[in-house]
Amino acid sequence: MKFADTITVALAVLVAIVVLGPALARATEESADFMTQAALGMDAHPDAGKVQFTRTCSRCHGQGGGGDDARMVPAVAGQRYAYLVRQMANFGATERDSVPMYHVATETGLRDPQSWDDVAAYVNKLPAPPAAETGDGASVALGRGIFHEQCASCHQGDASGDKEGFVPSLRNQHYNYLVNQLHHLAEGRRHNVDRNLVLFMRSLEETDIVAVADYLSRQRGVVRSHDRMLGNGVVVN
Repeated sequence: MKFADTITVALAVLVAIVVLGPALARATEESADFMTQAALGMDAHPDAGKVQFTRTCSRCHGQGGGGDDARMVPAVAGQRYAYLVRQMANFGATERDSVPMYHVATETGLRDPQSWDDVAAYVNKLPAPPAAETGDGASVALGRGIFHEQCASCHQGDASGDKEGFVPSLRNQHYNYLVNQLHHLAEGRRHNVDRNLVLFMRSLEETDIVAVADYLSRQRGVVRSHDRMLGNGVVVN
């Protein structure tokens, strides 16, 4: 698809959201929920996921899933399995704002629940990137305090996410991407999230956002294991 065509698709989606309003929002959220559960109920095939990831995802996220801080592309290697599936469903249902990912989720082989399942199982077991980009370190203490007071109840004290895996790990992630996504949360551009999270993000000053992002960008490795076995014997975290 040409760039102009991609923009046309994105504008059409935005117009539909404006015209149909809350009804469309509910429909897309329900669609994402349904498709997520469908994917999580399937057997996962990491070998097929590797092929799909290499063909479809690695050009942006890198062969090892390490992302690109300069382009604010997230590191996905080692990310929680259920969260990965959920986000691919969200992109397909326009529950997250990203023209490139909307294109990938709807116009390539990454548009059905089985492919999400396979890619998530493969990416989940990739080794964490060796080093994420960090901030300047000036406000790490503030970021640590905010995270442990306000965020750790969901993301856990080590920022590795919840037991079920729908709350993401925030470890091994790039600073610029974290800042960008914290802004997206405050702006309501991450649609399928708890309203209280949006309100909390809107209460933060820019210095707070920068501090939290810098603190999280320095959290390395996998600390807490939540391994579970799928129906076909594949182990995911």
